[in-house]
Amino acid sequence: MSTTVKPRKSAGSGKPGRKTVQPGKGAKPVRAVRTAGGLSLRLDVRALVAGLLLLAVALAAAVALIGSGDYPMTPAEVVATLTGGGDAGAQFIVQDLRLPRVLVGLLVGAAFGVAGAVFQTVSRNPLGSPDVLGFAQGSSVGALVAIVFFQADTFGVAAGAMAGGVVTGLAIFLLAWKRGIHGYRFVLVGIGASAMLYAMVLYLMTKADIVEATRATVWMTGSLNGRDWDQVRPLAVVCAVCLPLVLCYGRPLRMLEMGDDSAYALGVRVNRVRIVVLLAAVVLVAAATSAAGPISFVALTAPQLARRLTRSPGPNLLPAALMGAGLLVGADWVSQQLFGADQMPVGVLTGVLGGGYLVWLLATERKAGRM
Repeated sequence: MSTTVKPRKSAGSGKPGRKTVQPGKGAKPVRAVRTAGGLSLRLDVRALVAGLLLLAVALAAAVALIGSGDYPMTPAEVVATLTGGGDAGAQFIVQDLRLPRVLVGLLVGAAFGVAGAVFQTVSRNPLGSPDVLGFAQGSSVGALVAIVFFQADTFGVAAGAMAGGVVTGLAIFLLAWKRGIHGYRFVLVGIGASAMLYAMVLYLMTKADIVEATRATVWMTGSLNGRDWDQVRPLAVVCAVCLPLVLCYGRPLRMLEMGDDSAYALGVRVNRVRIVVLLAAVVLVAAATSAAGPISFVALTAPQLARRLTRSPGPNLLPAALMGAGLLVGADWVSQQLFGADQMPVGVLTGVLGGGYLVWLLATERKAGRM
């Protein structure tokens, strides 16, 4: 007596023993777009939708912030004034008083978001951030030197902060260089530099008189109060140069996350990519800090929140920029709604929210066994 065993058919297939993957289960919706010239573009639908959502949130927060203040305006009135309508009083309030503040907030948030994504990708560490690795402290030292020893005006303080950030970045690069820049060494050198620079900040505060110390304390808190077109123009120039430069290196940065050997095998010039993107990120951080002060935790949280929203591999540079812009302008609007116009600097609110996020991140990393 013989028994015949028939092969089991897999679900969704007419052939025995062959497994098939059901579309839409466990896979992200991805579309391939082909052009007439033979070029193809891989389009992540979720990332595209998330980016458009972040852009809409940033613009909505900007309109709400322009409409806030001692002379409140509805979103419709803000949009009408921005497009050339409104009376002379509304034009003055929007164009001369509030629009520069909002533009500085958007540009600073975008710069911090992209710089944070670069630092976290290069260091392969979720805690890699300009305000953790010493770059913000370097800008603070430069600004304090300008305030304490030269009694500089607003432009001089911004120039000192820019110079301090760039010099600090170059010093950290040189100290961390050993046949290239590697993540763990870069982080360790940055943390050491941060401690030394913070000590210098404290020393400079002891050398300042009461007026200079008060001015330095307000600047170091980080604020968008009183920003005008003099801060917008140089920051816009820096962002117009450095942001596209970093975005062009998005694909090599994504390959760097797989490790140096894999990136080399795929034709990536690892050291060159690291140097270019880090220099651009340092300039972005220095310019943003010189315009608004060392606003904390935006560079740390924006890239990670953007990645969680898009669920895409790689640095997510553009979503990080949009997330940073939305976070900073939104935080400034919340600060005005809770405490009144110009009562609490936005750096205080981002510090409180960012500190809570950092505690949550550390708890999550420890629970996952990664620390």
